[in-house]
Amino acid sequence: MAGKERVIITQGQYVASAVKKEQYPEKELPEIVCIGRSNVGKSSLINSLTRVKGLARVSSQPGKTQTINFYELGVRIADVKDRKSFYLVDLPGYGYAKTGKENRRMWAKFIEEYLTTSPRLQFVCQLIDIRHEPMASDVGMFRWLVERGIPVLVIATKADKIGKNAQNRQISIMRKVFGIAELSILPYSSLKNEGRSDLLDVIGDTLIQC
Repeated sequence: MAGKERVIITQGQYVASAVKKEQYPEKELPEIVCIGRSNVGKSSLINSLTRVKGLARVSSQPGKTQTINFYELGVRIADVKDRKSFYLVDLPGYGYAKTGKENRRMWAKFIEEYLTTSPRLQFVCQLIDIRHEPMASDVGMFRWLVERGIPVLVIATKADKIGKNAQNRQISIMRKVFGIAELSILPYSSLKNEGRSDLLDVIGDTLIQC
């Protein structure tokens, strides 16, 4: 029940789009990032997490997000006196997108610059469609993040599309593909908000330590 949730989002608003440092928001807040292949459900997850309908624009066309988008979220955490704020940061999808190679190279450049230089980045939520085995681009991104010491939480999206047994099978496959038997993977359904409170707990624990 919402009343019993430990971590509650109190407000959410879009604040900025950026392709270079000078365009990042001025306020210095902790940053939690969403990344994934085009059309994996990043916008839907942002809307589900914040419960602000239409905060992130959902599109059936891959590659719609072409900038780094910053959303400022306010949070109330049980037994924590002061309210917290952070940026939820939406990055352009990697992998397939209806765009030219030049655009993709440009995206890669500003995404890499952001991920490797932001001093307030706390962790990256890497979204992967639970119905499919991780693709080479998923594995490449995961390893790239790990090699640079960037904490990653794998979120298996669209969990409502398959049953619980199939979810467990797919999570086992993901762990095998990534080569980490104990890899923490969070199933998430934006449609049913399943996994939402678990993700909020991770975010809350992170913000307490900031």
